[in-house]
Parts: sequence; C-alpha cells; structure tokens
Amino acid sequence: MPTLVLLRHGQSQWNLEHRFTGWVDVDLTPQGEAEAQRGGELIAAAGLELDLAFASVLTRAIRTADISLTACNQLWVPMEKDWRLNERHYGGLTGLKHSEMAAKHGAEQVKIWRRSYDIPPPPLAPGGEYDFSRDRRYAGIEPPAAESLKSTLQRVQPYWDTVIAPALIAGQRLLVAAHGNSLRAIVKLLFDVSDQAIPGVEIPTGNPLLIELDDALRPVQSRYLDEARAQPLPAA
Repeated sequence: MPTLVLLRHGQSQWNLEHRFTGWVDVDLTPQGEAEAQRGGELIAAAGLELDLAFASVLTRAIRTADISLTACNQLWVPMEKDWRLNERHYGGLTGLKHSEMAAKHGAEQVKIWRRSYDIPPPPLAPGGEYDFSRDRRYAGIEPPAAESLKSTLQRVQPYWDTVIAPALIAGQRLLVAAHGNSLRAIVKLLFDVSDQAIPGVEIPTGNPLLIELDDALRPVQSRYLDEARAQPLPAA
C-alpha cells in the first residue's frame, strides 16, 4: 500500500513574529526545531520506514526534514528538493506583519489575502529586497510576483503528477516536508477538496500526517501522528 507522510515545517522565526514569509528563506526557531524533532520521534514510534524524502528549497523545510529523519534514524534516506514545493508567494505582503496590514487595510481584507482560494495579494514590486529573480535556486524560471492558493496548486500539481505520484505508484514510502499552502495543495488533490473548503483546512507545524493510499492513490486512511495537535481532515 503506498504510504505518504506530509510534514509542515516547524515554527520559523517569521511564524513567531507573525510576518508574511512566503519565499523568504527564514530559519526555524528553537521551538520549530523541537517540533521537527518530535515529528521524527513520532515517525519512529509509528514504525514507519521511509524510502525517499522531498522538500522545498527553503531552509525551514529542509532542516525540518533533516531533523525529523535524524530523530527516526533515517537521515540516510535520499532527499530531493524542488522550488515547486515552496510556500505560497505572498507578493507585496512579504516581510510585513499581519497586524500592520490589518491596521492599514482592514482585518477582512487581510483575511481574504491570507485564506481565499483564488485571490492573490498585491504583486511584489521588482528590484526590492525580496526580488528572487537573481537567486540561483530559481535559475531558469521567472519567480511569481504573487500567488493565491490556486496558483500555488497549479505549480505543485505538475511536480506531484510527474515526480511524487510515480514514486508512490512504484511502491516507495515518502516523506514530503514543505509548507502550509504547498501541503494544502497536495491535500486538495488527494482528497478532492472543493475550492470553497480547502482554505479552511489547517495543517499544524511539525505534526506528521500519515496517509495510506490505494493503488490509484486515493486515500484509504489518514491520521496525524500527534493526536493532541491534530486538525480535522477531509473525509477519505
């Protein structure tokens, strides 16, 4: 039976500061490191043996994978990194505090930018501090100026279809360490969650989501390994 573990990175410094992070390469806090450690211990306690790991190209996801794999004595497992698993790009909101934007634009508008399915935030102006066009990680692509959850899914899905899904079909047991929105995109694909419902799906940091799949990659059963920090899941 194909096995998939989805793991949102542990708390980052900008999570702690309530800033819009997106593609900015912010590291984990000590709490985030502890969450990643706990995630790996839960993987070990569940007796899960992994064959391959995937992560975004952002430090907080890579380090979460490394810490978790170390904690479950599986750091030797090969890991592939790809920008298509990055967090949603928050455009012109990048680096700003949620509270500052709420004071300036109103809490309802900020909620729309954060949680709507297909409404992106204002675009990022080129040439600024958070212009990623010269970052070597993104050589050969044009980084987006802003993304909605919908456009995040549109760049996650081809990677899922051509890389991750074939590995699952081949029988490999996978860990995907990524971000709230890129993992939400995968959950939407797997569980066929509606456009209206997917913004309400919460994925807690550092809590492995174990999904058992049938041969057609439809979820058979799923559960968070830390029940105390679990969030409601779509029906399998």
